[in-house]
Amino acid sequence: MARAFTPKVITSNLLIEGDAVWFTAKDTWSGDIAEAEFLTDEAHADLRLLEANAQKNVMVGAYLADAKLGENGPEATHFREEFRTRGPSNYAHGKQVEQV
Repeated sequence: MARAFTPKVITSNLLIEGDAVWFTAKDTWSGDIAEAEFLTDEAHADLRLLEANAQKNVMVGAYLADAKLGENGPEATHFREEFRTRGPSNYAHGKQVEQV
């Protein structure tokens, strides 16, 4: 039995900067998940993912991520996506420092 579709947003990383971004209803990418298009229909979400992936000159690896609607717009529901909303984590620490 197939699982029920849950609301999603489309997320990716910018090709040059690597920052996490979210696909908006205006076919642009935003660094703020609250500006992402909130997708509640599976067929529409699949179509929007195809449209997002057509922008390979801007981003890489777009995928659907679970989301919920909050006071200011879509919010992440998984800790990995919540972590991505806080910005890059590529500062020197841990093993990166040991190798320098």
